[in-house]
Amino acid sequence: MSTPAAAYAAPTSAAVEIRHARKSFSGHQVLAGIDLSLAPGSVTVILGPSGSGKSTLLRAINHLEPLDSGYIAVGGELIGVEERRGRLHELAPRAIRRQRTRIGFVAQSFNLFGHLSALDNVAEPLLAHRRQARQQARATALELLGRVGLADRADAYPRQLSGGQQQRVAIARALALEPEVLLFDEPTSALDPELVGEVLAVIKQLAEDGATLVIVSHEIGFAREVADHVVFIDGGVIVEQGPPSIVIDAPQHARTCEFLGKVR
Repeated sequence: MSTPAAAYAAPTSAAVEIRHARKSFSGHQVLAGIDLSLAPGSVTVILGPSGSGKSTLLRAINHLEPLDSGYIAVGGELIGVEERRGRLHELAPRAIRRQRTRIGFVAQSFNLFGHLSALDNVAEPLLAHRRQARQQARATALELLGRVGLADRADAYPRQLSGGQQQRVAIARALALEPEVLLFDEPTSALDPELVGEVLAVIKQLAEDGATLVIVSHEIGFAREVADHVVFIDGGVIVEQGPPSIVIDAPQHARTCEFLGKVR
């Protein structure tokens, strides 16, 4: 990748800074010029219909989806690219992997290792990326499982856990490397309705603890309760953004009103 950096400006101190983000798949533009700045310790919920670009935007933050143009910075550092002589160039895979350790990611599917216990699933990033001694990594993992209410299930394997418990293990694993930002992509969409609450309670506690969270979700009530900032995306652009009291309770744009009318 080598793209002009004419619109590039040094990243600010924002926790996440997205500038001029564009992305297409097979000629279909999914992100059509997104600009967004998120403060440290903020909780941002991204809403939008299926195919609006919200998950692509989330995955672009940790460079799982490289942008066609524009750039993203986390904590003032460009993610996935570097600026050289007026152009943005793709970083080496090793450097991108290093950057991703600063950005936790929790997907819709739990992506746990089926052959590892809950404890060892959480310890794995510490062994792989921090080169910690196994005993130390497992002690940290047990603390993290306690944080999500699963210390008593440390020895259970994913097949022995409910969907909600598996997602909580995935959250604990994402916390293992003490990321600067936590990304959640529809974290409850794969769960039975009765299990949604236990996962949302963990995310709510992370918000109360001051973590910087970016959450793609369809849970409107949850967004109203925990978000500092709500972003409504449609057609690859930000249609409306602001506090929940505006975007959810008193939307200004007809498209936002139409969407909320269908999902409330």
